[in-house]
Amino acid sequence: MSGRALNQQRPARSPMAAIVIAGSIITAISLGVRATMGLFTDEIDLALGVGVDTFGLTIAVQNLVWGLSQPLAGAIADRFGAGRVLIFGAVVYAGGLLVMANAGGAAGLHTGGGLIVGLGMSAASFAVVLSSIGKLVEPSRRSMALGIATAFGSFGHFLLVPVTRVFIDLLGWRGSIVFLAAVTMVIATAVRPLRTGIRIVPLEGVDTPGAGASAGGPDHEPLGQITGRALRHRDYLLVNAAFFVCGFHVTFIGVHLPKSLTDAGYGSSVATWSLALIGLFNIVGAFSAGLLGVRINKSRLLSIIYVTRAAAFAGLLLLPVTPVVALGFGALLGVVWLASVPLTSGIVLGQFGVRNAGTLFGFVFLSHQVGAFLGSWGAGEIRELTGSYDLWWWLAAALGVMAAVIHFSISDKPAPAQPVLGAGPAPAPSAGASAALAAQPPKTP
Repeated sequence: MSGRALNQQRPARSPMAAIVIAGSIITAISLGVRATMGLFTDEIDLALGVGVDTFGLTIAVQNLVWGLSQPLAGAIADRFGAGRVLIFGAVVYAGGLLVMANAGGAAGLHTGGGLIVGLGMSAASFAVVLSSIGKLVEPSRRSMALGIATAFGSFGHFLLVPVTRVFIDLLGWRGSIVFLAAVTMVIATAVRPLRTGIRIVPLEGVDTPGAGASAGGPDHEPLGQITGRALRHRDYLLVNAAFFVCGFHVTFIGVHLPKSLTDAGYGSSVATWSLALIGLFNIVGAFSAGLLGVRINKSRLLSIIYVTRAAAFAGLLLLPVTPVVALGFGALLGVVWLASVPLTSGIVLGQFGVRNAGTLFGFVFLSHQVGAFLGSWGAGEIRELTGSYDLWWWLAAALGVMAAVIHFSISDKPAPAQPVLGAGPAPAPSAGASAALAAQPPKTP
């Protein structure tokens, strides 16, 4: 070490409770509004005559745009703070919903519900929120805080799904989407605790390990270099592959579960409550995952989660068509629904630290959203071609087994450090130089 230190500028730092509450409100709204999209499949098909596949493509585009713009949103949040990004996201998210509510056909759905909502979601998403919480909460309590925020995202899911069903019955699908746009704007009022934190500025002549350092790398490592290091790190790439499966699962189910259950002979109320129970039971699942992730290997927990999902999908297809089966499926799936999120983000934080967490988790989330695109769009196409979702359910089960196997070989240990470009090992001093140094008197403090 050269003997330099860091000057820490400490703006008013929000207490952990305020940080977690703000993050929980935002994730509850962002994920809750997203979870209601499946309720509109039949409504929009009947009103506009566009087909299940068209609406599936709208949500697929939404998720792909969300994924493609997530790394940029994460990078901007890393550089300028999460607060501005979240406010921008709330405004765009709500605006896209309003365009969708006034759509007269496929073009309006794809533009509003697909392109604009997808862009807004990337800036107002749990990825930005969780990376912000990860930076503001001390490491020993980070996994618990991430689990709490994710769990409350599921509470929004549980609350908004049945409420939106009531609004659809009262106001129709257009009026209920306007209601959701108004709810989305609440995000902009809750961001303040996520805007504060510790800013670390190097001072000339002082050096000490930076609190903002990336795990496995120097604290001055440029963004481009750490991104390149991540994209060459085997375990980080495996995390991306497994999270692709998560996106496939949650978007296929979130968009197509109600239609799939009504196709199978369940009533619309059973289908609605099955979807709602996913959110209710994920409160327990996500919070438990956050707590267990402190004590148990995160990759092993994720293997259990994906195997449980695969078993639930197979059970839905093989068991008799009864309300108990549909509601039990929602409850079981809820336990492992978003439990993967705090564990996956925790692995990325463990591999590379907090400095560029928004950007690096943004790339992981892009993989998630590519899976989401295929899960939503492919399911709609299969339903139109075969009249059934059965093939897609079996594919989802097979992918769950594959993700479980992948996680058995993932490590969340810090990624190997990469030397800064142009900085080679210091040359050994010559014999004469060594003698001259030895002859110098010691410096007094």
